[in-house]
Amino acid sequence: MNATRPNVLVIMTDQQSATALSCAGNADLATPAIDSLARTGVRFEHAYCTSPLCAPSRASMITGLMPSALGVNDNIALVPESFPADTLGRIFAAAGYECAYAGKWHVPGVAHEGGRPGPAGRATSGFDEIFSGTHDGLAQACSTYLTAAERRDAPFLLVASFNEPHGICEWARGQRPPSGELPDPDWRELPLLPPNFAAGSEEPEALRQVQQFAWMVHPTQQWDEERWRRYRYAYHRLCERVDAEIATLLAGLDAAGLRDNTLIIFTSDHGDMQGAHQWNQKKVLYQEAAGVPFIVVPPGGSAAGRTSTELVSVGLDLLPTLCDYAGIEPAGNRAGRSVRPLLESGHATRPQWREHIVVETEWTFPGLMPPPVMSTLLGRLVRTERYAYLCHSWGLHREQLFDLGQDPGQLINLATSGRHQPILDDHRRRLREHCAVGDDRFARHVPEVGVPPR
Repeated sequence: MNATRPNVLVIMTDQQSATALSCAGNADLATPAIDSLARTGVRFEHAYCTSPLCAPSRASMITGLMPSALGVNDNIALVPESFPADTLGRIFAAAGYECAYAGKWHVPGVAHEGGRPGPAGRATSGFDEIFSGTHDGLAQACSTYLTAAERRDAPFLLVASFNEPHGICEWARGQRPPSGELPDPDWRELPLLPPNFAAGSEEPEALRQVQQFAWMVHPTQQWDEERWRRYRYAYHRLCERVDAEIATLLAGLDAAGLRDNTLIIFTSDHGDMQGAHQWNQKKVLYQEAAGVPFIVVPPGGSAAGRTSTELVSVGLDLLPTLCDYAGIEPAGNRAGRSVRPLLESGHATRPQWREHIVVETEWTFPGLMPPPVMSTLLGRLVRTERYAYLCHSWGLHREQLFDLGQDPGQLINLATSGRHQPILDDHRRRLREHCAVGDDRFARHVPEVGVPPR
């Protein structure tokens, strides 16, 4: 085993919100395996995906670029031929790491090494695929790989990508989750509705129109409160189910004697609304969908269970963080930063960090939606230390501003109050600058400074 450069284990779930952890104070579920990582690492409380949708978020994770810069805006279309070749796996493979991937991939058009060939002209992942399923057998396949890795000289980068709790999408449609049936509990066992279950003030009309017409994705229009509570119960059980798989994986890491020389990162590609604002699934820019868990355990587990409130963009910061620990200098101009200084500095020597992050979303439904729904709805979130600014491309109340210190449920839209115009303009300015740097087409939808919202 290589004793100088650390091994790297990235554990990823699908559709798990930042708050869907018992270590985050959620009493409706138990995630002991993930909690064990938080006890030896740093849990970032304000980590966000770059897009609350699988493929755009995952494309960011392997490139360190925003989905709009990559041209990846949905779950179906192949990545463009201009998709970068120097993705995470290829960067680490070129640096002498053995790169293995197990589970859900979902970057359409980018193929694994030695697997089924991808479309001509598009990049390959740099990873050897050791398991193509998404649940049964994934943790054991990783454990088998780790046992063999202990005898090798080269360090490894292993990504274990679990599907759950994404099975809540099937559950909402009355289908069986891929990992198996869930219990049907007595109503007295059901969790309460979230405090922000009711719709907030001045919600964007475009969002409700999308929800109304995309009924296969959001089959919730006629749900009563008990059905929503059952949704939340099912979601929590799926989170516990994947936590048990993660426990098996970590036991395999320990059995191979690799824990002390392995960097471990736990995250998810996006969250789930869990009934907040009466939404299921993802794509909206509220905290429940955009906020994701991000736990970093340095080799040896020396971070002693700390939490951080710094703003992290997982899609931008994951790649530079992994490269930093591995001693790799990635080529190219990337906006992300390694979070390693945040782990290694004390409160008295807090490093200068970013003041905001941006999250993107896009709905495209040409020919599927009747008027007045347009064929595309774009949205952007600017999150600063205290505020969240949400802007959509069309519709009444397309701007929202929330004071997260006073209103963590994002229920009171301050954008139209008049008293908050300077704060609104500051966030508009930040979004305009972000769009200019990244050549983001959303720039034309950002209102001018000083213009009252509508």
